[in-house]
Amino acid sequence: MKNNANGAGAAPQATSKVDVLDWRPEDEQFWNSTGKKIANRNLWISVPSLLNGFAIWVMWGILTVQMLNLGFPFTPAQMFTLTAISGLSGATLRIPASFFIRIAGGRNTVFLTTALLMIPALGTGIALQDKTTPLWVFQLLALLSGIGGGNFACSMSNISPFFPKRLQGTALGINAGLGNFGVTTMQVLIPLVMTTAVFAGLGGDPMTLVKPSGTLIGKIPAGTPTWIQNGGFVWLLFLVPLAFLGFFGMNNIAAVSPGIGSTGKAFGKILLLYCVALLTAGFGLWLYLPAPTGLGLLNMWVAMPLIIVVTLLAMKVVAFGDMKPNLEKQFAIFKDKHTWSMTLLYIVTFGSFIGFSNALPLAITVIFGQGHIVDASGVVKHVANPNAPSALMYAWIGPFVGALIRPVGGWISDKVGGSIVTQIISVVMVGASAAVGYVMMQAWGSATPEQYFPMFLGLFIVLFAASGIGNGSTFRTIGVLFDRDKAGPVLGWTSAIAAYGSFIAPVVIGDQIKSGTPQYAMYGFAIFYALCLVLNWWFYLRKNAYVKNP
Repeated sequence: MKNNANGAGAAPQATSKVDVLDWRPEDEQFWNSTGKKIANRNLWISVPSLLNGFAIWVMWGILTVQMLNLGFPFTPAQMFTLTAISGLSGATLRIPASFFIRIAGGRNTVFLTTALLMIPALGTGIALQDKTTPLWVFQLLALLSGIGGGNFACSMSNISPFFPKRLQGTALGINAGLGNFGVTTMQVLIPLVMTTAVFAGLGGDPMTLVKPSGTLIGKIPAGTPTWIQNGGFVWLLFLVPLAFLGFFGMNNIAAVSPGIGSTGKAFGKILLLYCVALLTAGFGLWLYLPAPTGLGLLNMWVAMPLIIVVTLLAMKVVAFGDMKPNLEKQFAIFKDKHTWSMTLLYIVTFGSFIGFSNALPLAITVIFGQGHIVDASGVVKHVANPNAPSALMYAWIGPFVGALIRPVGGWISDKVGGSIVTQIISVVMVGASAAVGYVMMQAWGSATPEQYFPMFLGLFIVLFAASGIGNGSTFRTIGVLFDRDKAGPVLGWTSAIAAYGSFIAPVVIGDQIKSGTPQYAMYGFAIFYALCLVLNWWFYLRKNAYVKNP
């Protein structure tokens, strides 16, 4: 019997423990009797798996701050490369990950991508036990941490077809919003576990802080013993049971993932495409990063599109068997103009969220950790600021708010329309970004920058809140614009490109701090938000819009 993903009234088919052969979420009777239970089970296994993926992806934003506090022999610029590498890797891995559900199935994908996170978690814990570990080792581990970033694309593509259209905004908002709590969880948990020997002798010896640090509950003075390696090891406590739950508790939808073959074959497809993306990301980084790590031949704006194009071409080259027609079917989304408009709009929301999450801890440390004194000759001198706020105490607040409010954005958009919500939050982000830039300028020119920190943090919280609401609204708009076959791949693709924000923000903010003009980074973001505001109005809100939404 032919599978039917949507067809209300279709004859029921058998459902195996792994593969769901009959799936009709738009059929109210089917949904209430069978579908809701299956969909919710897959959603609530997906959420913590995605949370841990986010945590491992962006953990370098906190680890690098503590590495500086412990006296690791790397410059702030070298530390920024670790956050940038993990960001670019995660974004690039999202490109193949957006196709995994189609070619390998949801259950197979979530299990394997969750299990793979054990590699960077364990490796990072081992590497952090020794200050003499070479920079390239940390850069390689940052590259592998991108597996956690890739997980978002396949997770969202997987959850979308489980729910009827009327509930997709809420379901995707829950998956993404609670999954995004991985950022906050990481920013709170890592500083806490570094304060004690959680793993006793198995976790290695402590190091001594050479600079003050902190946690959610307060500052930690220099001279305190610290187990920074716990920032890697702790994730193994969650990943092992989550991988087990994914393997035995999740499902593949046959109509969404036709002809995926055996579980082993599905795993092989995922590993092949992930290896391709890691190689292309690594090659692009080699061309972009300065010596001695790379050649320094390309700037960021050339390296990124080159990596994207080469990754897509390489995927087509290595595809074999039934992968080829399935990939070709998914590539059809690139012919739709709404794929590209929603890609830009999702950069505004998720790109900002993950980019600022990555860059904020180091930005707080560098901008407010020093007093900026102008001498008689007009030269700015940077001296240690004894009243500096601890990034480890405050950096978690913005991502927490953004993740917490994300399901609300989906719910509101289900009621009033995604595009109008996107328009409102874009206006807010234009103003908040420009205001943050002004405050950063004031702080950079002050001998007592801490006086500007409350305003700085408050404005960033506004940015995170707006981006969180906007994440839900763009998900809802995609559900309206595309049919069920296209919605999942479009969600995956847009999330992949938006994830490059985790690379762009640390690089742009880091470069502008180095140049002494941190405000220009935020002014540039404000201009981009304004352009996307116009785009959203033109495509979806004007009188003769391509698709009126609402």
